[in-house]
Amino acid sequence: MATFKPAYLIHGEDHGRIAERRARLRSLAERTSGPQGLELFEGESSDPDLVAQALNAMTFAVDRRFIIVEGVQRWKEGTLDLLQAVLRDMPPDTTVAFFAREEGRQKAPARLHEAVRAAGGDISAENSVKPWELPKWVMEQARSAGLQLEADGARALVALVGERQQRLLRELEKLAISHGPAGHIGRAEIEELAAPSAERRAWILADALLGADAPSAAQGYLALRAQGERLSGLIYSMAGRVRTALDVAQALERGESAAHIKRGLRMPSRAADRLLNDAHSAGSDQLRGALEEIADLELASRGGASGSAAEDTVALMAIARIAG
Repeated sequence: MATFKPAYLIHGEDHGRIAERRARLRSLAERTSGPQGLELFEGESSDPDLVAQALNAMTFAVDRRFIIVEGVQRWKEGTLDLLQAVLRDMPPDTTVAFFAREEGRQKAPARLHEAVRAAGGDISAENSVKPWELPKWVMEQARSAGLQLEADGARALVALVGERQQRLLRELEKLAISHGPAGHIGRAEIEELAAPSAERRAWILADALLGADAPSAAQGYLALRAQGERLSGLIYSMAGRVRTALDVAQALERGESAAHIKRGLRMPSRAADRLLNDAHSAGSDQLRGALEEIADLELASRGGASGSAAEDTVALMAIARIAG
């Protein structure tokens, strides 16, 4: 069961993170004590004297009582006499949480900091990281999540996702799920993560072709077409993947080591392993035949077939031949 301190002050310039913590505390309070055990002070009701009176008021709450106070960055030092006195002698089974979304000169009063400490409470600063410090911050957060994120990967993540810390944390959570503990992540893994969903699904289609998985390739093709993807774009994705696989197969047949080839592939480690296996299984002759099929499909898409239905029929037949 969660334990709570008498008072909390959550303040800083990272307004998104502060909003997350407020929402989490409110949800936890409602699960612990129900809606009747939660009191909110925001807008005009966010006044230190009103909060002090609420803390002093008797209630019939059976479980712990929670009071959430918003907007304390607007409070003045000289208005806290009553509240400071009440916080020195907090009523039992009560938790009050103050939230200050600071900006410029609007900051939580120093006397409120003192009062929360005197009550045996906890103070947390949620401050925004400067843009030039974000890559280092991202690497630190990645380490906390059990990930090994390279410096170029951290810079790529910031460039692709943006500077919002909450969004960066969500993307790190996705990486932790997809790569597992102690996952080693560089720029290639970041670029795959940030790729549009249509692009990722096109890669899945191309990998199904190389893996001789005709049903998955056909399903992937139809799903992409249903969301409006053009055949010319899908042909480009398929041809690019098959051409890379052909290069890999030829290198393997020349006697180059798989480890050496893998280092030259700009793709995540697991994707590279799968491509190496598929290229080895297919061999260069079969992959050259696949490229010829794709070239014929491109020719048909440029005028050899009339209408989208006819295009799809020709494409599905080509997919069946390549992956069959």
